[in-house]
Amino acid sequence: MKVSRADQQIEPSGAKHKRKSTASGQNTSPVKKVKRASSGYASPTKYAHLVNKLTDSLAPNLICVFIGLNPGIRTATTGHAYNHPSNLFWKLLHKSKCTPRLCRAEEDGDMPKLYNLGLTNIVSRPTKDGSELSKVEMDAGVADLEAKVALQRPEAVAIVGKSIWESIWRVRHGTNIKKDQFKYGWQDDTERMGVIETGDASWPGARLFVATTTSGLAAGMRLHEKEQIWKELGDWVAKRRAERNDEEAAPNS
Repeated sequence: MKVSRADQQIEPSGAKHKRKSTASGQNTSPVKKVKRASSGYASPTKYAHLVNKLTDSLAPNLICVFIGLNPGIRTATTGHAYNHPSNLFWKLLHKSKCTPRLCRAEEDGDMPKLYNLGLTNIVSRPTKDGSELSKVEMDAGVADLEAKVALQRPEAVAIVGKSIWESIWRVRHGTNIKKDQFKYGWQDDTERMGVIETGDASWPGARLFVATTTSGLAAGMRLHEKEQIWKELGDWVAKRRAERNDEEAAPNS
């Protein structure tokens, strides 16, 4: 997505081209700060040697399906979602009450059976971080997401990160989302995912919630701010799980 830039050297303000003289009479250059180069797009060939063991964790009629960006290196090689130690996904899932206890990445395949939750990604190929993906391949993944959701028919989907929602918006509306159009949380009912409009199998689609990224590499939002956004989703998930449990118990009461 981002084009890598060479390291830039930045002179302190006021330094310009002046040099200080040392006691020995020699001129020395002012101390210069070095800006770290940002990671940029990486061709699929860069990680072609990796065997991506991660698969979707999906089932019909789930309460919520979480849509991530793509697997990181550790996630791909271990085959378990959000498996990097710095990733906050499993902690936020528990803190928000989406799960009643703290789960491990190794339990990702059991999420549908345990808590009526599912996991998938917009892009399947692994990278070190999200900046190594292009907007083109992210946008290309939207149609597959719509098809998966239409097939499995969950009550809701949760977008795990702003950039994923930006891709979905671009594909749906043919333009980039504006600053005043973006919001975290539940989106308008017109933005449901997986809608089937024709035939006997018509379906209104899954409600759509935009959550924050859980990547430990992402900056710009403090943990308590992320927790507040996730709590709105978690309260709803916990409520729906309790209601489903009551409905299942009712015939036997």
